[in-house]
Amino acid sequence: MMLHVVSNACFLLCVGCAYVNSYFLYPRIFLLSSHRLEGLREGSTTLSFWTYDFSISGFNSKLEAHMSLTKMQRPPHEDFSLKETKPHLGGGKVTGDKLTSTYDLVEQMQYLYVRVVKAKDLPGKDVSGSCDPYVEVRLGNYKGTTRHFEKKSNPEWNQVFAFSKDRIQASVLEVSVKDKDVVKDDFIGRVVFDMNEIPKRVPPDSPLAPQWYRLEDRKSEKAKGELMLAVWMGTQADEAFPEAWHSDAATVSGADGLANIRSKVYLSPKLWYLRVNVIEAQDLQPSDKGRYPEVYVKAILGNQALRTRVSMSKSINPMWNEDLMFVAAEPFEEPLILSVEDRVAPNKDEVLGRCGIPLQYVDRRLDHKPVNTRWFNLEKHIIVEGEKKKDMKFASKIHLRVCLEGGYHVLDESTHYSSDLRPTAKVLWKSSIGVLELGILNAQGLSPMKTKDGRATTDAYCVAKYGQKWVRTRTIIDSFSPKWNEQYTWEVYDPCTVVTIGVFDNGHLHGGDKNGRDSRIGKVRIRLSTLETDRVYTHSYPLLVLHPSGVKKMGEIHLAVRFTCSSLVNMMHLYSQPLLPKMHYIHPLTVSQLDSLRHQATQIVSMRLNRAEPPLRKEVVEYMLDVGSHMWSMRRSKANFFRIMGVMSGLVAVGKWFDSICNWKNPITTVLIHILFLILVMYPELILPTVFLYLFLIGVWYYRWRPRHPPHMDTRLSCADNAHPDELDEEFDTFPTSRPADIVRMRYDRLRSIAGRIQTVVGDLATQGERLQNLLSWRDPRATALFVIFCLISASVLYVTPFQVVALLGGFYVLRHPRFRYKLPSVPINFFRRLPARTDCML
Repeated sequence: MMLHVVSNACFLLCVGCAYVNSYFLYPRIFLLSSHRLEGLREGSTTLSFWTYDFSISGFNSKLEAHMSLTKMQRPPHEDFSLKETKPHLGGGKVTGDKLTSTYDLVEQMQYLYVRVVKAKDLPGKDVSGSCDPYVEVRLGNYKGTTRHFEKKSNPEWNQVFAFSKDRIQASVLEVSVKDKDVVKDDFIGRVVFDMNEIPKRVPPDSPLAPQWYRLEDRKSEKAKGELMLAVWMGTQADEAFPEAWHSDAATVSGADGLANIRSKVYLSPKLWYLRVNVIEAQDLQPSDKGRYPEVYVKAILGNQALRTRVSMSKSINPMWNEDLMFVAAEPFEEPLILSVEDRVAPNKDEVLGRCGIPLQYVDRRLDHKPVNTRWFNLEKHIIVEGEKKKDMKFASKIHLRVCLEGGYHVLDESTHYSSDLRPTAKVLWKSSIGVLELGILNAQGLSPMKTKDGRATTDAYCVAKYGQKWVRTRTIIDSFSPKWNEQYTWEVYDPCTVVTIGVFDNGHLHGGDKNGRDSRIGKVRIRLSTLETDRVYTHSYPLLVLHPSGVKKMGEIHLAVRFTCSSLVNMMHLYSQPLLPKMHYIHPLTVSQLDSLRHQATQIVSMRLNRAEPPLRKEVVEYMLDVGSHMWSMRRSKANFFRIMGVMSGLVAVGKWFDSICNWKNPITTVLIHILFLILVMYPELILPTVFLYLFLIGVWYYRWRPRHPPHMDTRLSCADNAHPDELDEEFDTFPTSRPADIVRMRYDRLRSIAGRIQTVVGDLATQGERLQNLLSWRDPRATALFVIFCLISASVLYVTPFQVVALLGGFYVLRHPRFRYKLPSVPINFFRRLPARTDCML
């Protein structure tokens, strides 16, 4: 009983010491880490050299990076921070913590809608009694027109016009019917509405039924003909909003221009991995019978071309058993073309046979079970004096295993911020765990992107991508503070995914060059796992773009985000599941294969979306998918180095704290650590509970300082705020390079210098590992003999000595007072440094 009480008392003492350490130790560690990183990030930095020292008497390692600083003038300070906002969402209809209106994540925008349906009994101006009618809708200075019909008295338009209430400066709406003429259009009649008498409609009310109105002449007297109209006041939630002609786009002319400014929803094509297992070929017929053929197989699918190695069996029945991987998109428009070729000369290949395989008939595999193999005939064609190709009577064959892999997820995004992790086959999808709602409110302070009529202007639109669904807002013409107020939703299948929102300038309006590009204004990424469920996040995000001259703030975008979870149990269960489908782990693809396949996937997605109407441009898709992010960048390399330093700085701080304990810099803390160590050795069953309770207390302690805002682009973390101009110029260089030879030589020498230092570090790490291996290799017979004798003596002593005694003696020796320490290295370190390594064998 007494022992149990003492044990509990000791356990409480351990908990107290752990709590005290969590209060005093961790703030010091984090402060030290932040100060070290702030010091390293001052100015433009390049890696100079590394020094380190390893000790086998513990797991202490001292890793210091000395940086040679190249001072440069800092740019003026800009506000790159995230700002929380409180917009008037959903018209202010709030119940408790949740909003209840239909468009509850955006601010309501009032519009006047005019639906022009059709007309009848219009008078004609010629002998036949017909006319070329069209309708003109005029509200103040804004005017919209329908298309005109030739020689038709009963036309049908069914076209909607939308006028923003914020820009209405008239009290009367005039809808006129006119007759198209070469010289001057003739007036047929009109309908006039008082703005104060127009009804209001709010979805989910049914659409307003159009009515027939008698046309009037300019003197408000009845004229011949009737016009069917529907006029109402509504919001952007109206179903007529996406396809309506907007008064904001009054300066845009032509059907193509209007199509390019409307909001649209796009879907990425369904992508499959195509696996072609080339097994063997039989009965090949090379033209030169006196030599052994050097045969390989070339496979082509669209723009993708791969080939096997040359078969090692020098015969007419070669074997390969090699896999070729492609990306295919539904609908399958192009067949797989296989050709068996013989290398008859260094730059000359002879085709021994071809075959085409339509992908519609290829087996689809959902798991790791192999599909059946098949033999395909190889068609060899011979051209006889320009005549039509004639097939040979005897056909060679090729043995293949071809399948579409439905168990993989085709990666078209970077794995660090993927928005979808589901396998291709829909039957393998799991149920959704929630809904992501995104409200794109507005942008502020956008930079001018082009000039029109001698003045700067910006025609901005947004693109958001999550999963297979892409959304594009309407283009706001000529505005540096556009207001979209459009809301979109996505089903969520995994919380560890990222939604990407990009802002672009529309470069295909006003009759511009069709080969022009939509300029990027900025991009925002939001990881869903960093969001609290059922909470509305309203923030203004900085739009940052890296230019050759440095990072530039292009404006701010105002977003409202809400992640609603439908099943908390299923979402928590996902944290125990693999991130990717199981086929990525059962039959993993190589890194080079993944890089190549991702490149092909992004090309297919960009080409398919570029063929939509209106097209989502290739440069927009590539920017959203981060194409080219794998290219070398000195700035990004330094940023990753600082990230590693940030991870290791905590360990370095703990090591320094422990060093201060061992040197008795704070005697009270050292005494407490001695007591804690003694208790844990005497009662080892308390070690694991103390560790986990320690972590629990740290987590609870820092709950008060948990992040309350989503993460955003950090210029300091990206080393973009103080990057050297030459480093940025190198980052924006083309591949292959287009810079002069002297600049390329200078950058190559710089890269060789950095690589040489890394090479030295890697070589010294290998030296330490080889010394550890040579303890028992008898490479140094005297050192190995000493170590073997030491192991024998240690085994005998430890056999007769209780473990607790050994642990206490070892711990007290490590924590001994500086009076009993020596400045010279210890015996084990001296012994380890004298061990041989394989550096003597290096050239």
